[in-house]
Parts: sequence; structure tokens; C-alpha cells
Amino acid sequence: MFYEDVIIEPVVSEKANVLREQDKYVFIVHPDATKIQIKEAVAKLFNVKVIGCTTINVFGKMKRLRGRPGRTASYKKAIVRLAHGETIKVFEGA
Repeated sequence: MFYEDVIIEPVVSEKANVLREQDKYVFIVHPDATKIQIKEAVAKLFNVKVIGCTTINVFGKMKRLRGRPGRTASYKKAIVRLAHGETIKVFEGA
């Protein structure tokens, strides 16, 4: 798996903004990606030093559309902790 395939998109939310103050960044990642692959991908793509990685499998919620039951998509989320003072430029404008 290539580094570009591991990281799907950054998460921009209120909680993710609070975590950025603690040098933690949140990404949606490929469901089959391991913690080691995620750490390597973030380090190589953004030229930063990664301290740790936490992953969460977010399961889809049950929803209804026009009276019919359905489900939102499931995805995998990673919280990546960087060395103190390191930043990722993608999040600077957010």
C-alpha cells in the first residue's frame, strides 16, 4: 500500500481542533492500514516526527431515508501524536 493510499483525508471538527493544541492530528485512513503504516505515511507525506498513533473503527449509524432503513458508511480514524513543536501545514488554514 502506498503512503497516499493510507491517508484518505484530514478531519476538521471542534474536537480535532482541540486535539491540535496537544500536538495531535486526526485523519480518516484506509480500513486495512496498520498503526505502523499510518505513522510512516504521516512522517513521509508531511515531513514530521511521529511519536504515536491511536486508531478507532467508527461503525456506521442506522438512518432512515423516505421511511426506509439504511446505514451510513463505516470508516477508520487515526489520531497521530507528533513531537512537540511539529505542525502539519494542511491544518493551518482550517
